[in-house]
Amino acid sequence: MVSVSLRPTAPSSDVVLRAIRASDPLDEDLVPFTALGFRQEAGQTLVVPSPAGIKAPVTVFVAIDDEPSLEDLRRAVAKGLRAAPAARHIVVDFGDLTDDQVAALAEGALLTAYRFDDYKGEKARQKADEKPCLDEVTLVASDAKKRELKKAVDRGVAIAEAVCQARDWVNTPPGDLRPPDFAAAIESSAAKGVSVTVWDEKRLTKEKCGGILSVGRGSEAPPRLVTLSYSPSKAKAHLALVGKGITFDSGGLSIKPGASMQTMKMDMGGAAAIVAAVNAIATLGLPVKVTGYACLAENMPSGSATRPGDVITMRSGSTVEVLNTDAEGRMVLGDGLAIAAEQQPDHIVDVATLTGAAMTALGAKTAAILGNDEYFEERVFAASQEAGEAMWRLPITEEVTSSLKSSKIADLRQIGTKPHGGTLFAAAFLREFTADIPWAHLDIAGPAFNEGGADDYIPWGGTGVGVRTLVQVATQLT
Repeated sequence: MVSVSLRPTAPSSDVVLRAIRASDPLDEDLVPFTALGFRQEAGQTLVVPSPAGIKAPVTVFVAIDDEPSLEDLRRAVAKGLRAAPAARHIVVDFGDLTDDQVAALAEGALLTAYRFDDYKGEKARQKADEKPCLDEVTLVASDAKKRELKKAVDRGVAIAEAVCQARDWVNTPPGDLRPPDFAAAIESSAAKGVSVTVWDEKRLTKEKCGGILSVGRGSEAPPRLVTLSYSPSKAKAHLALVGKGITFDSGGLSIKPGASMQTMKMDMGGAAAIVAAVNAIATLGLPVKVTGYACLAENMPSGSATRPGDVITMRSGSTVEVLNTDAEGRMVLGDGLAIAAEQQPDHIVDVATLTGAAMTALGAKTAAILGNDEYFEERVFAASQEAGEAMWRLPITEEVTSSLKSSKIADLRQIGTKPHGGTLFAAAFLREFTADIPWAHLDIAGPAFNEGGADDYIPWGGTGVGVRTLVQVATQLT
């Protein structure tokens, strides 16, 4: 992991990264570069030999708005770091900064530096080791000795490290992170102050978790429910987090086309996000009680797999007519939400790579927010904006609610009667298990995995989306 430090003056380094605001007069040494298209437009970078007095051979200028948002700063430091890919030590000198701005820069730097090369062969590793690799970032602030600024750096680092942990899990090949493996990894990663319990298939049967068991029974790797608990003294609220943890989704007997399975190792991105968020909240010492429920199963076809037409009794006692075994996420979440609701928390948030329909509605980079409490949904949306994660609210309509309860043989249908509105129907299904506790559902099917090139601090592969929003939701409750 790249180290991030805070200093009052710039030390010697490979590169200095500086910001130019739109209204700043352009230094005369930089004027000639306007002929090459440099216009001080937000996001532009300019790489030049450093002027005299700077303790680095190269300076990268990044153009930003006069009043940049925190997300603008995360993006700016990412663009600057990507403009100097061979640097080992980069100094970021953006002038006077607030606590939140320092945290955003630390966060953006670490997220940009993320790499996942655990599965590269020896020759590829040796070749990579020969290339320079960023290992140190120094943030410059004239009042760097202030306790608040130091805490801000620690906050940014803690959040970024949690996001990177979630990314690692999402990127791990599915054969190496089956439900028992993932449960063990969660146990070993628990932050100080976080206790972990694991329900195996026998305990799940005893606890009548029919939803989780129905999804996992087609696999030789049995399902798990992992509960994480962080209970600080004088907690100001109790937040429950529930995550979909399908470690690989073949679709079950309603099997997916081969091409659609290629990225299905990411179907546990919701569980990865809530686990990482609990650890970050504990590391930050936020005065909020948080309980996380990671619902883990592998959705596979076999002679023991759940069949379309089966009726499953959920933890809550409700019965569900299964009509498509590829709509498995709502089944494991239904049990997780019911268990969370039994503890009567103040709020519940679930995170899941749930529906392709969310991508149809919002594209590949924006998550959907749905829920049962308009005020809490708005707070979650505000948290996502503050955290810099693209999300948008969608409704749960009467149309899908009536369809949900139209089964002839069970309490609930698992999927809707019509092919459209899939995201809304899935949320209506989940709402049945929340016991009217203020709840928000984050459908991260689109942004959980980036199949394109790196986008500022978003790498190829697992993105860790949801972690920063959940930490911000907990922060709002303090």
